[in-house]
Amino acid sequence: MNITVVKDYYGKTLQTSADLKTEACCEPAEMPGYIKQLLTNVHDEVLAKYYGCGLVVPTTLKDARVLDLGSGSGRDVYALAQLVGPEGEVVGIDMTAEQIAVARKHVDWHTEKFGFEKPNMRFLDGYIEKLDELGLEPGSFDVIVSNCVINLSTDKLAVLKGAYDLLKPGGEMYFADVYADRRLDDTVRKDPVLYGECLGGALYWNDFLHLAKKAGFLDPRVVTDRPLGITDEVLAAKLGAAKFYSVTYRLFKLDQQLEPNCEDYGQAVVYKGGIEHAEDVFQLDKHHAIERGKVFPVCGNTWYMLHDTRFTDYFEFIGDFSRHYGIFEGCGTSAPFDDPNAGSAEPCC
Repeated sequence: MNITVVKDYYGKTLQTSADLKTEACCEPAEMPGYIKQLLTNVHDEVLAKYYGCGLVVPTTLKDARVLDLGSGSGRDVYALAQLVGPEGEVVGIDMTAEQIAVARKHVDWHTEKFGFEKPNMRFLDGYIEKLDELGLEPGSFDVIVSNCVINLSTDKLAVLKGAYDLLKPGGEMYFADVYADRRLDDTVRKDPVLYGECLGGALYWNDFLHLAKKAGFLDPRVVTDRPLGITDEVLAAKLGAAKFYSVTYRLFKLDQQLEPNCEDYGQAVVYKGGIEHAEDVFQLDKHHAIERGKVFPVCGNTWYMLHDTRFTDYFEFIGDFSRHYGIFEGCGTSAPFDDPNAGSAEPCC
């Protein structure tokens, strides 16, 4: 798909989020209260030109350096700027001139609104496939976010590799995007409206997992997911039986320490509390809701995600990697020879 099509769609065709033909935008009712409060401090023009499909506001961001890939009119940048505080920084990147113009127009307005002495946010005009050309220092960001943009990229692996290189060791990519339940036909992928609506460029979820691991993110974790409704009947007919989902993933840069599967080393963690907006329960991902004060068994990968990242001070860690107990029970993976339904029912010899 020609990148000019995407630029025109987001710079000229779409004027407000009401022009979208899918249920892509995350509704206010789905947001935690503190995020709603952050958005009350964002300029109306910025909010009106928001086209994201999810929430990209992870916890524990004070003083962090954050990069937003495909920042558009700046809504998420301005929300995150409040959380990182005056000592942190949020950098937004976008290729659409009209969107960048709106974002930059309101920097001073938001700086005053937040009560900061100087701006802690800035916007760069550039391509997320070419992050190495923007003068950003490798290994300098704590968190990278993106909201419904990577599906629009013509080189998704380049985006993921570029993000991996810009993250600090232990850093995190926390992003929302649209995924399909199958590989899409060329007629769908090349349709300019379907592409602009974040459907034509949506990856089959299993292909995304392969690309993420190839880029260095070895254990992608789903945080939230929801089905997307196609509100336009003409577009729905073109898509046929394909189903689409908005999914928020978190990917950690852990220097190749993670394993392909969840392995059991007899480890556990205890959440001590202290994370703002997660005092009683810390939600690492969709399957790990860790209650404060409770011994919580974890696999080796999860142990690293908590121990070698910005979350380490909020946990007590039990055990080490000195003894292996096999696959972690309950992770959904088992040895094929233990499964009576695996393979042929007849003996092989």
